[in-house]
Amino acid sequence: QVQLLESGGGLVQAGGSLRLSCAASGSVFRFDVMGWYRQAPGNQRELVASATRGGYINYADSVKDRFTISRDNPKNTVYLQMNNLKPEDTGVYYCNVQGGWPRSGDYWGQGTQVTVSS
Repeated sequence: QVQLLESGGGLVQAGGSLRLSCAASGSVFRFDVMGWYRQAPGNQRELVASATRGGYINYADSVKDRFTISRDNPKNTVYLQMNNLKPEDTGVYYCNVQGGWPRSGDYWGQGTQVTVSS
């Protein structure tokens, strides 16, 4: 089993910054992909950013040049630095990890709320 502990959400004014963290614990390690998704009220869950174990990084067009994803493989932790936040970034942010050893899977965190006021 895998537990994902997310932290770092909150309320911030437009133009501000937040840093999200997601630490994976349990009996599975070496995840192939670690990333973040978000879901705004009334919208589908969408990919924000992802990073593979080999270093390939993918961003949603709406967050490029503002958000930075990074991962600490020995700590099984993924981070999302969010700068110049906009009201449209508001939503619940979910950590997602895929793959892993010794048992591959697809795991989700419980989500952390990010609210950006104008």
